[in-house]
Amino acid sequence: MAADAPLILASTLSESGDRLLSVIEAVGGFLAVLLIVFFVAGRATGRLQRPLTILICLVPAVVLALVGLIIPAINTIVLSFTNAQATGQRYHLVDGKLVPYTTDYIGFKNYKFAFTDHDTLMTMLRTVLWIAVAPAVIVFIGLMLALLLDSMKRTSVPKTLIFLPQAISFVGAVVIWKLVYDYQDPGQPQTGLLSEIVMKLGWSHPPNWILSAPLNSFLLMIILVWSQVGFSMVVLGAALKAIPEDVLEAARMDGASGVRLFRTVQIPMIRNTLVVVFTTATITTLKTFDIVFTYTNGNFKTDILSVAMYRQLFVTNQTGKGAALAVVLFLCVVPLVWYNLVQLRKDRAVR
Repeated sequence: MAADAPLILASTLSESGDRLLSVIEAVGGFLAVLLIVFFVAGRATGRLQRPLTILICLVPAVVLALVGLIIPAINTIVLSFTNAQATGQRYHLVDGKLVPYTTDYIGFKNYKFAFTDHDTLMTMLRTVLWIAVAPAVIVFIGLMLALLLDSMKRTSVPKTLIFLPQAISFVGAVVIWKLVYDYQDPGQPQTGLLSEIVMKLGWSHPPNWILSAPLNSFLLMIILVWSQVGFSMVVLGAALKAIPEDVLEAARMDGASGVRLFRTVQIPMIRNTLVVVFTTATITTLKTFDIVFTYTNGNFKTDILSVAMYRQLFVTNQTGKGAALAVVLFLCVVPLVWYNLVQLRKDRAVR
């Protein structure tokens, strides 16, 4: 086995080198085409100059959108209606015999599986719980912090400390919060901050936090909220600062102050920003993969749709089922983006 190690290493390095070379060739070819197009456009004069300028601006964007977004999306939708499996799955068992595997159209069976399989259905319901709780908490805490800091004079330090988790990856955030949620038996020294605090307060036998469902899902949501609330605070704080002072002064002269001023003046004035922040937080929640995958791998009843999709694609090699879950995830995002666009168009129409 040890004698084969150099051969395995050499084969791996060779394969990695070939892939890297392919990527370099693809990027280099694309850049070469762009340079040729720019060179031709620079020499163009007269009637050809404007059409070529438009073409140069549109073609690269259209090509990148097709290659990176539209074609993969269409391919995913097509795969979701098949029984496709990952590359390498050449045979499967039928009546106890190995028969060649073929990719066939199976209609809506993958979607039927997604909405009837108990585990997958619970995963979807858990994802809905994330969508219902996490974005609302992110926006609410961000708005409260923005209001609090708006009334303070020196805000650079607290703003920096609150925004700092935004610069940390979700995996890094999980490592930090693992030190908070870590659990030891009550008779042993506690290494988790949360267990130590509750035991000092008199709770002698706290639960194993990450093994306790559905509490563990809410604890994982806290990691997301901690990471994203700084972004919400900064954007909403900027929106509050942008409210004209004469509007606020006129409202105060009419008797509005405190909660009434906030509810009747400030909230309506930053409504579009609230929609944008809430939509962004919701999309981030739907894409949350790192937190759950890194901390629990979807175990202990913490699975969400993005992790289930990954498992179907890369663990069980069920490409068709994974594609169906990807389409479901995409369909959850589309209404949010559409609503956001509608609100922005209404705002522009008013202006």
